Amino acid sequence: MSDPDPDPASASAPRRDTRGIVDPAELLTRVRFRRHTPAPELRPYLEHYWLIDWELTEPYATHVVPHPSVNVVFQRYGPLGGPPEAAESSAEVSGIGLGLFTRKLTGAGRVCGVQFRPGGFRPFAPAWPVSNWTGRRVPLDEVFTGADPLSAVLSPDGDHARVAALDAFLLAHGPVPDPAAEQAMELVDLIRSDRELRRVSRLAAASGLSARSLQRLFATHVGVGPKWVVLRYRIHEALERAESAQVAGAPDWSGLAAELGYSDQAHLVRDFTATIGVPPSAYARGVSVP
Repeated sequence: MSDPDPDPASASAPRRDTRGIVDPAELLTRVRFRRHTPAPELRPYLEHYWLIDWELTEPYATHVVPHPSVNVVFQRYGPLGGPPEAAESSAEVSGIGLGLFTRKLTGAGRVCGVQFRPGGFRPFAPAWPVSNWTGRRVPLDEVFTGADPLSAVLSPDGDHARVAALDAFLLAHGPVPDPAAEQAMELVDLIRSDRELRRVSRLAAASGLSARSLQRLFATHVGVGPKWVVLRYRIHEALERAESAQVAGAPDWSGLAAELGYSDQAHLVRDFTATIGVPPSAYARGVSVP
């Protein structure tokens, strides 16, 4: 399928990495995957919109190591070549996934997603702590009362119209200014960008908060604790290195473990294997995730 529209946000393009996607090269041969930038008023709170379309003659399982982000997901699935009325559609709020996310894609489908920045979701749903959604996927109308943007988001074939519908939906529900959310977003960005921040005590010192206050801030506005965020970004980095090793050759796993703040290589291997399903060296050799 060709893209009927150019990028509606080319002047402010979102990131282009595939961090968190397991075997991204294989995924991108099966689906059309795009990211788009939201309206200016929404950009402080969102990473990007992500759009996926596919037409598959054989089932395909995709795997993702989730970011510490809440997503709002609009999806439509149906048989390949089937009539529109045979497709099933739904919309949901997807809290932070604690384990490997796996989805089996079949037939024809379309997904339009909103990835919030870590800490950026609560200004749109301030009635609950973000930890309320962690590990859960709930119908959209349980969080956004009266919202029914499903058709407006999923029906258009062009990316411009889908992005406009997502913008309209979110602008109708916020954001509500929240200085604590801004602080949480800044601290997660610090964890993501500063590899020396490997301990919660150092993050607490950098933030000027006590360890207990930092934990409360993250539970309320991010959805997981700061230590979990540190560990998840470690795994993302290790996955990316293992991915690149399929082309450049095996990295120094012991050196990488030290660089990421692990006590030793065995600790890195245990975390990677528990999250991905195979050891990093096996993944680097192209062994499939079970």
